[in-house]
Amino acid sequence: MSSRKDTYFSILDIGNMFEDSGHRTRFKELLDCYGDFPFFSKGLCKCMYLSAWDEEHFCIMLEILTDLSLGRETSTREMRVKGEALAEERHDAEYYVYQLSNAFLDNVPYHLPEAAAVPQEILHIISRALQAAELIDQA
Repeated sequence: MSSRKDTYFSILDIGNMFEDSGHRTRFKELLDCYGDFPFFSKGLCKCMYLSAWDEEHFCIMLEILTDLSLGRETSTREMRVKGEALAEERHDAEYYVYQLSNAFLDNVPYHLPEAAAVPQEILHIISRALQAAELIDQA
């Protein structure tokens, strides 16, 4: 019998949702390490996908998840607080990526504001993360 985390990985892999092998490997590593903790959820899985996009965000996620696991957390409430703080520190398009992550944790729909000046590469990341989120929700 496969676990939830294996199901999520498979559905994203089959859906060709990984940008490259690094993205795929980082996401799998997060799932393998933290997919069995009580705080693991669909929302967190979506954040993992988003953070695995590059090494910098992967490291931020790894630090947050390590803190959650060491603190024996059972929810992502602390992570949500940190996400809000990280978003407020940003004065560029990364702000919207953190807002998306927070929407995933809150399990609410995300819509990029009309007036948002977001470069094409960030739009691509947001778009792909929303597609991945749909697949995760269907699993």
